[in-house]
Amino acid sequence: MADAAPSYAASPGVGTTSDERTWAVLAQVLQLVGGLIAPLVIFFVKRQSRFVTFHALQVLLFEGVCLFLTMFVVAAVFITVALGLSFGAWSIANTHSGPSIVFFLFFGMFWMGIALLSVVRLVLAIVYGIKASRGEWAEYPLLGRFARSILNIGPGGAVTTP
Repeated sequence: MADAAPSYAASPGVGTTSDERTWAVLAQVLQLVGGLIAPLVIFFVKRQSRFVTFHALQVLLFEGVCLFLTMFVVAAVFITVALGLSFGAWSIANTHSGPSIVFFLFFGMFWMGIALLSVVRLVLAIVYGIKASRGEWAEYPLLGRFARSILNIGPGGAVTTP
């Protein structure tokens, strides 16, 4: 019976090839254009490379966290708008003209958060793209360790036992 785990071409302690570094850089940088799609395609197409799989999985985990946070904040904005409109309609009838200041502050914080998330994505893509081009097994903060445990990869790409 075939083993469910993919066979990796690279063995521990062996440096990465130019092709692996290029694919890892693409996984890092294409998150800016393709979000989850580009790293997901690279993750499945290059499963034989531990290095590429590790970098692509980190990007997938990060993009998943970004997607979850964005969905949470968008839901919060919709709830705030709905509550603001319902209370605002009551307030308009009672000499209040327009939405409250809380609505504008929350809406501004939403867009500042989206802008900050975009800057973080850009910085991570550049920094970890450069590290991938050098052949480094660089870990994203918090997510890198989780990616290593999912793939059973130790430092430097060594195989670990589950």
